[in-house]
Amino acid sequence: MLTRRSLLQAAGSAALGTGALALPEIFQASADPVPLTPGVPDGVKASAVMEALPGKKPLIKLSYRPPNYEAPLEYFRTPITPNDQFFVRYHLSNIPEIDPKTYKIEVGGEGASGQTELTLDDLKAMPAYEVVAVNQCSGNRRGLSNPHVPGVQWGYGAMGCARWKGARLKDVLNIIGLKPEAVEIAFNGADGPAYEKTPDFIKSLPVWRALDESTLIAYEMNGGPLPHFNGAPARLIVPGWTGTYWMKHLVSIKALTKPQGGFWMNPAYRIPVGEFPIVARFVSQETATTTPITEMVVNSLITSHADGAKVKAGKITISGLAWDGGYGIRNVHVSTDGGKTWSTATLGQDLGRYAFRPWRFVLNAKRGANSVMVNATNAIGQTQTASLLFNPAGYHNNVMQSVTLNAS
Repeated sequence: MLTRRSLLQAAGSAALGTGALALPEIFQASADPVPLTPGVPDGVKASAVMEALPGKKPLIKLSYRPPNYEAPLEYFRTPITPNDQFFVRYHLSNIPEIDPKTYKIEVGGEGASGQTELTLDDLKAMPAYEVVAVNQCSGNRRGLSNPHVPGVQWGYGAMGCARWKGARLKDVLNIIGLKPEAVEIAFNGADGPAYEKTPDFIKSLPVWRALDESTLIAYEMNGGPLPHFNGAPARLIVPGWTGTYWMKHLVSIKALTKPQGGFWMNPAYRIPVGEFPIVARFVSQETATTTPITEMVVNSLITSHADGAKVKAGKITISGLAWDGGYGIRNVHVSTDGGKTWSTATLGQDLGRYAFRPWRFVLNAKRGANSVMVNATNAIGQTQTASLLFNPAGYHNNVMQSVTLNAS
């Protein structure tokens, strides 16, 4: 079982010459200032540190048990996020180390006509598909809610974009066959609660979304095996939908004839009905007042410069990323006068409708303070909001970002 204690014990063994990893190779604390997003609560500023998990570059540690590590702004300078810079998100702290040679996924359920077990080799023997997609925690930017709300106080960095490769979930479900009365597909991972009374993290998808061509069981990330902290040996990929559905360390797939219950479906991960411009609905889980969070809202981020950065007066290039729930980015606009007028930014390479879309804009910086605001619009006309659409869980924060650059 992978715990901080076990890793530290391994480090101690290394010191005794047993060949285990040395402490600097396991946890690397950095003395560098923590690049927190402006606006997160003061408590985060007091407790967050830069720390490197095994296989990772330093990330912003918001909690260890369970591990929740945010990527700094500087890690978003390219549309593909390297594996060692990808954020880490867990709900439960009991995280096993899984041997790929003995790994299996149970597939069945009352909504299936049969059942089977799939090994990692079985998955790799199936037709392979790739998709470039943003994995974003539902609570990304929660720490910027006003007033602040409970939960992990993420800034901008609870997200990343990778090239995922694996078998289509629909091909796996075709092996067992779905009954006509199947309404949802439920998923469980190998990670579990440290205490018996803590609910296991189980999620479900409507059948129509599970059968989508883009929904994968991925075993590769950016051309290599999935990193441990990003779901090895295999995880669910649900492009366009928030990360709560992207089950890590996948061990169970069940077809259901009635909606999945449990804490992580309701009351968790819900938004008020009608508050956000959501197209993809999860109807079997809706109530009169709340609906499950599904697709990501359109959003953008300035990544070339942090708020308050010092620059040289004259022409400078501002750049960043834009993304949405899979409709594709139509354009990105930049304002230098607080939103009174807007100019069109230049879009970069299109890696697919689920990917980060890079953009850039040439700013003629004048001496003193220069305000830069960014706003993305997707292919169906959805755009960002000027003020927060508050909800108790702090979801879907897509307020237009604004930074001040100080030119001399």
